[in-house]
Amino acid sequence: MWVKRAVDISGATILLIVTSPLLLLALALVRVTMGKPLIFRQKRAGYQERIFTLYKIRTMLPEVDASGLPIPKGRRLTPIGRMIRHLSIDELPQLWNVLRGDMSLVGPRPLLASYLPRYSDFQKLRHQMKPGITGYAQVAGRDALTWEEKFDLDVFYVRHWNLSLDFRIVIRTVWTVLSAKNTAETGLPAEAEFMGAQSIQGPSARS
Repeated sequence: MWVKRAVDISGATILLIVTSPLLLLALALVRVTMGKPLIFRQKRAGYQERIFTLYKIRTMLPEVDASGLPIPKGRRLTPIGRMIRHLSIDELPQLWNVLRGDMSLVGPRPLLASYLPRYSDFQKLRHQMKPGITGYAQVAGRDALTWEEKFDLDVFYVRHWNLSLDFRIVIRTVWTVLSAKNTAETGLPAEAEFMGAQSIQGPSARS
């Protein structure tokens, strides 16, 4: 795995340098249109179910406005935020997570820490590798996949990992990002909350 870590460090460093103008522009747009904070932080489950703080560019307004009134959920995602998500620019701060060792460039996407008690033994196998900025499920269908399909692809990745697989996923990620396919911003429904292994059928529900 030291080879994968070496690729992560070198790749994340290069990507941070190359994408820094885009990252700074996006942060400036968020500052002008939404104010502070610029970075969204959330607890996610990582390698061996360890909890870490994931970083993203903020794309949504707060739940309440300045007068304390709730903002409807459909209005919280701003036009600028929608564009940032559509182009996956909001994921760029996770390169810092990679350099910190919380994440890898490629791996199962880190999910909410609150999901941990809901996994079956089969689904828990996704935590045997570091989570990634991109992964097999992201290039195989993204938001168009069911939870069952995502977990099956995650476990397949963990069980069959090799550098060649990572390389193929990275290449497909470039196309997925450029085409902006299979995202909620292209008309697909937003990802539903994962309610637990008992809510899905098939290989992912096995224990």
